Amino acid sequence: MHIENFKIFSDLVESESFSRAAKLNGITQSAVSQQLRAMEKHFNVIIVDRSQKQFKLTQEGQKLYTSAQDILHRYEILQSELQEMKKIISGTIHLSTIYSIGLHELPPYVKKFLQDYPSVNVRVEYRRSNLVYEDILHNSVDIGLVAYPTKMRQLEIIPFLEDKLMLICSDDHPAANFSEVGLDELSKFKFISFDPDIPTRKALDQIFRDAKISIDPVMEFDNIETVKRAVEIGAGVAILPEITVQQEVKQGLIRAIPIKGKQFKRPLAIIHRKGKVLTPAIKKFIKTLTGNASPQKEQKEG
Repeated sequence: MHIENFKIFSDLVESESFSRAAKLNGITQSAVSQQLRAMEKHFNVIIVDRSQKQFKLTQEGQKLYTSAQDILHRYEILQSELQEMKKIISGTIHLSTIYSIGLHELPPYVKKFLQDYPSVNVRVEYRRSNLVYEDILHNSVDIGLVAYPTKMRQLEIIPFLEDKLMLICSDDHPAANFSEVGLDELSKFKFISFDPDIPTRKALDQIFRDAKISIDPVMEFDNIETVKRAVEIGAGVAILPEITVQQEVKQGLIRAIPIKGKQFKRPLAIIHRKGKVLTPAIKKFIKTLTGNASPQKEQKEG
């Protein structure tokens, strides 16, 4: 048995999907099936209960999976320790991020990291929030970036940044001349928000409940970019992170107005699977993300 056999088998068990395991390992579904049959022949046991409609391991299959996990974990530790001994910072970091972080916050950090460690390849997947968590839990990526992180027993959560939330409106909207706006004034305007399952939408709904105001969105979208386009054409106002609208504000397409009273912020976090072996490259990347000085500030000050 090669280490790749255990990796493919482990991915199959965790995803309960031959197609998903194939995609994670860059092979065909047929190859995954062949690997499974080869393992059954090698160990002379039935690994998957084929009498069940849903994917289910036999008792022997569960034992093999537990042992495969231990073997893979020890192998990852060995690789990481050998790299650290040789002071090697190389390899590939696979990152899953929500669109807003990937498009607005992440780029200067990736640029700085690649300048410092040119031998490392950073692969970025842009995903909806729920799929970022799925990627992490299925071990298909190394780290994830999310807003309003959800605590889970299987996850490690590392604070990243905090975005200041602002009211945004089109340049010719009645609110455009305000120096600041109160939450209680939002009921005067058509409000554009996110789909109900988006973490930022849930946070905004809680903010409105705490303020004892009722806001009924006229439009709902699943990403910040679409919300911005709707605001630009005057369809309504929205509350978005300040950094995500900087370009449009500079171009005079929209206005960003501070919210009166309490300052509201959107927490961003780095997440990875608990117990995951972090390679030297991943550790350096996380250190770059969590450093005290923002790359954007460094560029302005330099």
